[in-house]
Amino acid sequence: MITLDILKPNAGSARKKKRVGRGIGSGHGKTSCRGSKGQKSRSGATIPPGFQGGQMPLYRQLPKRGFKNPFRKSFGVVNVSDLSAVEHDGVIDIEVLKGKGLVKKREKYVKILGEGDIARAVQIKVHAVSRTAREKIEGAGGSIELIGIK
Repeated sequence: MITLDILKPNAGSARKKKRVGRGIGSGHGKTSCRGSKGQKSRSGATIPPGFQGGQMPLYRQLPKRGFKNPFRKSFGVVNVSDLSAVEHDGVIDIEVLKGKGLVKKREKYVKILGEGDIARAVQIKVHAVSRTAREKIEGAGGSIELIGIK
């Protein structure tokens, strides 16, 4: 029986901590692997990320461009031609489209666009549909149910 007190790391995976500042004979003595002078040789020295030695950092040199809308709704897009390839009886909703790989898993909303043709009647439950896609789906005898966007 394996108990926690007999567990050991795999051979070669665990290394001992480098012990510095233990005399000149150790090879890591005197300046303790830090070099002679400068900010990084001092105790307690931390240099923030992006610091360029007092030079104006790159992220401050570059102009800010555009506007990032925090309330933007990102839609996964599916064409009518993609819907005709989905072999599914019943309502085709977001979960079915994600399962078939037509919509990325991170997408919260789905919109159907009208590229391509569809021959069979399908029931669709999505957030948005373009005018041409609605005409093609309803022309083939299908139906569309829109889900409210939150």
